[in-house]
Amino acid sequence: MPEVLNKESSLATRAFWLMFAKTLGFAFTFALPPLLVRHLTQSEYGLFKQVFLVVGTAVAMLPLGFGMSAYYFLPREGEHERKQVVFNVLLISTFVGGLACLVLILRPSLLGNLFSDATLIQYGPLIGVVILFWVISSFLETVAVANQETRLSTVFIISAQLTKTLFMIGALLIFGTLRALIYASLVQGVLQTILLLLYLQSRFPHFWRSFDRSMLRTQLAYAMPLGFAGLLFTFQTDLHNYFISHRFSSAEFAIYAVGCLELPLLGLLRESINSVMIPRVSLLQKENQSREIVFLTARVMRKLAFFFFPVYVLLMIVGREFISFLFTSNYLASWPIFAINLTLVPFSILVLDPVLRAFAEHRYYLLKLRIGMFFFLIAGLWFGSIRFGMIGAVGTIVLIGVLERIALLIKFGRVLNVSRRDLILLKDVGKLALASSVAGLAAFVVRALLIGMKPFVILAVCGTAFALVYFVAILALRIVTGEELDLVRGQVARLQRRVYWKRAADTLT
Repeated sequence: MPEVLNKESSLATRAFWLMFAKTLGFAFTFALPPLLVRHLTQSEYGLFKQVFLVVGTAVAMLPLGFGMSAYYFLPREGEHERKQVVFNVLLISTFVGGLACLVLILRPSLLGNLFSDATLIQYGPLIGVVILFWVISSFLETVAVANQETRLSTVFIISAQLTKTLFMIGALLIFGTLRALIYASLVQGVLQTILLLLYLQSRFPHFWRSFDRSMLRTQLAYAMPLGFAGLLFTFQTDLHNYFISHRFSSAEFAIYAVGCLELPLLGLLRESINSVMIPRVSLLQKENQSREIVFLTARVMRKLAFFFFPVYVLLMIVGREFISFLFTSNYLASWPIFAINLTLVPFSILVLDPVLRAFAEHRYYLLKLRIGMFFFLIAGLWFGSIRFGMIGAVGTIVLIGVLERIALLIKFGRVLNVSRRDLILLKDVGKLALASSVAGLAAFVVRALLIGMKPFVILAVCGTAFALVYFVAILALRIVTGEELDLVRGQVARLQRRVYWKRAADTLT
């Protein structure tokens, strides 16, 4: 039992550090979208979102998830093989990034075929170079976490977000052009690539001398099915943006992009827990501890529900004010799209990617599932965008996302021999849904009393009322355990000690 608690504490601590880093990174970047919409026209903001749609899609798709193989191999292999693993990832990343860069340098007109606004063609070569460096440097955070250096990964994340924000804001305020913003992202990619190379050299000395075809084939055999599934997932998440960009103007795409806003803090929390779960679940699978994987997954769902459920309920109540406050009233037309998009939030507590990667023999199931969903997606986007416009497109994406999560839950429930009796593990998830609903009712009443007030006032008052009722509800329902309270007290005490030591050092100096 002490060993299990120690592992749980270790997992929570690693997730805490990653979440802390990404939350602080979010704080750095929080001001960027409001600044952009206030300094750029809707059309220019739409073009900006299209540029980084292309870059983001390339970074997610081109490596085919090959870098994620580090999570599987680094904890399992010896020193020499670990060098082979990281070098192979760097090699593949450079190759695919360089290929995309070359294509956009030689054929920038491809961007004109994707988007209704041909303005992006002139930026094609520059976008290609950005893709090259961003694809390579995207391995930095992954390799640090896979190498069990979570705190160092924290430093990398915070530094990257800080410099990215400073470069972007500087380019916006000094030059105020889309080209300047792209150059700022290029500088960020170059600096992050240099940092990646320095890190690899320090942790895996002379790694570039360790190329081995056998290890490369092994990594490819592991990563490719998952990678193609990831490619199809990117299609699922990004294809609707290309549909809208092709059918509507850049100004209309700006409205759609705001409506499809991802909630950064929730995404960061989920990514942080996912990152630290992958090596843990992989180890448990290797030790044939399937029941412990079930318990771990249930605990993670409970922790995510603690944050995801209340955020979903609160934003369904004050979503209009949220959009107006962040993006000005010019973007209020995004609200219906945003409301539909929020439907995915409660389903995001299902974190099944670590299980999928650990049970590698089932990796082809995800590939087959996403191939089937892909055809359904294209048909749905084509019909939905023609018949219902932007609402039809986002509705299709949400439906696909929900169906896929349900299919994966059923599949791996069978793999792990989950039965109806295991539903008791999710009793706190049900309690959290109840607590969120009660707090949402209170916020709804408060909002009705504040109609006509400024968006910030409504957000602040409703948010405070919601938080108070939610806190009382989770205490009344006895959701928080004594161990969790002790963990929070320990983290707070540790932070207080560090602040005290720093003050004492400052006094002595």
